[in-house]
Amino acid sequence: MFLTSIFLLVPLVVLVVYSFSGSRYATVWGGFSTQWYVRLVDNVELREALWITLKLGGLSTLLATVLGTAAALGHWRLCGGGTRAVPTFFYLPVMVPEIVLGLALLIFFTKVWTVERGLWTMTAGHVVFGVCYVFAVVSARLRGFDARLLEAARDLGATPWQAFRLVQLPMMVPGIVGGALLSLALSLDEFVISYFVTGAGISTLPVKIFAMMKKGVTPEINALATVLLMASVLLALLSIMVQGKHRAD
Repeated sequence: MFLTSIFLLVPLVVLVVYSFSGSRYATVWGGFSTQWYVRLVDNVELREALWITLKLGGLSTLLATVLGTAAALGHWRLCGGGTRAVPTFFYLPVMVPEIVLGLALLIFFTKVWTVERGLWTMTAGHVVFGVCYVFAVVSARLRGFDARLLEAARDLGATPWQAFRLVQLPMMVPGIVGGALLSLALSLDEFVISYFVTGAGISTLPVKIFAMMKKGVTPEINALATVLLMASVLLALLSIMVQGKHRAD
């Protein structure tokens, strides 16, 4: 376990360290410097890519959270969370290789539903896998909910909406927030699907990194990759903390 963790973490640590190198070569240490992060701020193209990434992440997370929560709640009410058929259907986009899913989405948007590829096709692509994670996290929260609490609230005079809003929804909120943060973290990092369904003149940060690497790996790419890595780790930790805090309470 320890050796596996080291094997996974060492390349990431090296990336972060060399993002602070003063050398103009990506793999040469030239003394501590933050000049590459300053250049990221001054780069207009990267700022535009950042704005597209954040907008895409926000839109896809919002839609994935609504759809995933509704699906998890519907599955719980209709099946009691016991059947495996519905969860298996929702987990398919996660189990399928990303390149296969990206190609399938590309064919769908060019042959079945002919639309101009751009922000909305990318949003739809990110929602496809975002829904899966929200569904999984919210479903896990609902498995520990006692339906008799809703019956008790109804016996005390609450309407179905009041019983849901005041009894069940508060218990679901940590799962909803945790699933949304996880979906956002994955959206910020997503490259394969974004690459397949992106349009002309629209690039997310991962797609921009890929385009920049065609000219050679530079310390600026190291810095940009580090920013994305830190953002993803932070969002993942927040998701774990939100769910862990509720379990502790």
